[in-house]
Amino acid sequence: MLASTCLCYILLYIGFVNAEDPYRFFTWNVTYGDIYPLGVKQQGILINGQFPGPDIYSVTNNNLIINVYNSLPEPFLISWNGVQQRRNSYEDGVYGTTCPIPPGKNFTYILQVKDQIGSFYYYPSLAFHKAAGGFGGIRILSRPLIPVPFPEPADDFTVLIGDWYKANHTALKAILDRGHKLPLPDGILVNGRGPNQTYFTFQPGKTYRLRISNVGLQHSLNFRIQGHKMKLVEVEGTHTLQTTYSSLDVHVGQSYSVLVTADQTAQDYYIAVSTRFTTKILTTTAILHYSNSAKKSVRSNPWTNLTASGPRPNPQGSYHYGMINLTRTIKLESSAAQVNGKQRYAVNSVSFVPADTPLKIADYFKIGGVFRVGSMPDYPTGKKMYLDTSVMGADFRAFVEIVFQNHENIVQSWHINGYSFWVVGMDGGVWTPASRKQYNLRDAVSRCTTQVYPKSWTAIYIALDNVGMWNIRTEFWARQYLGQQFYMRVYSPVESPRDEYPIPKNALLCGRAIGRRTRPL
Repeated sequence: MLASTCLCYILLYIGFVNAEDPYRFFTWNVTYGDIYPLGVKQQGILINGQFPGPDIYSVTNNNLIINVYNSLPEPFLISWNGVQQRRNSYEDGVYGTTCPIPPGKNFTYILQVKDQIGSFYYYPSLAFHKAAGGFGGIRILSRPLIPVPFPEPADDFTVLIGDWYKANHTALKAILDRGHKLPLPDGILVNGRGPNQTYFTFQPGKTYRLRISNVGLQHSLNFRIQGHKMKLVEVEGTHTLQTTYSSLDVHVGQSYSVLVTADQTAQDYYIAVSTRFTTKILTTTAILHYSNSAKKSVRSNPWTNLTASGPRPNPQGSYHYGMINLTRTIKLESSAAQVNGKQRYAVNSVSFVPADTPLKIADYFKIGGVFRVGSMPDYPTGKKMYLDTSVMGADFRAFVEIVFQNHENIVQSWHINGYSFWVVGMDGGVWTPASRKQYNLRDAVSRCTTQVYPKSWTAIYIALDNVGMWNIRTEFWARQYLGQQFYMRVYSPVESPRDEYPIPKNALLCGRAIGRRTRPL
């Protein structure tokens, strides 16, 4: 009987192996190290000695096995901005879903980039580590023989842009912990370096793909290349209607792919990146170098035009978001206020505070008292801001309208883990049901991060087809740290492995889950 059982398991295992998609293995060691991105020595977070960290190269449906050794003297987590973690929010790498990696220990993330293509990035999600580095690019290529709507570029570059402070992340975190706001950043980085320290070499006449991600802490950034046009081809996993731009706004947390052709006179050209919607404009430059040139560009500041507009995607196929009946409307209103004499930020008056146990882990083990489903209301309540571990309940396969309402004088940027959504409308003022008359129900942008302009609203449609515990947050990192986030628990009462994978066998357990067991190895 035992031999028969073992044989069955072996045959089952072989069947799984034969059916599985390819695996890619990564081993990362996370350490502190000295960095000088703006000419001042800082304590940076390095991955395998690199700042920024190494790119993740993958193909649609690849299984990514990423073994992360935490050599920091404190807990650490990495999250994967834009990777949907289909049926697998345990691997999402935010504190609401995943226990931190203890100092001196390791954890192996097991991800699948299921049915995804495009440009994304990873980042450290705990404490204020993102202000120290630990981020890097993710590219997911289409499978061979799957048509891509543009010719293969001569090369493919990751371009990580973001605002940066000369102060160490520990000092910035201390400012926030004392209840104060952060000052204006000190500069802008391109791939972890300051002005004119990053070079991209182009062969004359050839076309290149730039995957641009704003991995910064707060500011929208305008991206432009002296003397060159950019053809937008992809936004966070969606191939777009190809439109040419002279400059492009990349709001914090967003990712774009553009094609650039080396069709100008052979010399060096500036790539300029500037803050948008700020009283003081911060600008940095990188260099686009023609391989057959020794001549420098003579123009020192040719980028005064900061106009840019958003992309529009290709029309959809048979599954069309504009033909589906809405089952629920959620309106999320951001706010800033003092709570107990300290600066806090909130959604619908609730300022999020982390629990002592990751919410997804507590949900799996049915540990009471960690969070309450429904503690995040669907609509603004008008209440005074208060603290809570806010969780919104949602039904599997619901089709939901979410409106982000911004009453403040800043551009905001919102991200939803585990999903892409259609941005169907945005306008000034206050959203009302009559605002639906101006929605784009034909060819809206599908993405995972959207901006909301000052004193304006943005509306999205989202199909809740991914069971799990999913973080909804501002991408302004100080605001996220001080409460402007919550979790959406997308639940299926069937609790079937067809809808959600069981807890990983190697899952770390912390908080009230210490002493529990995952699954037999």
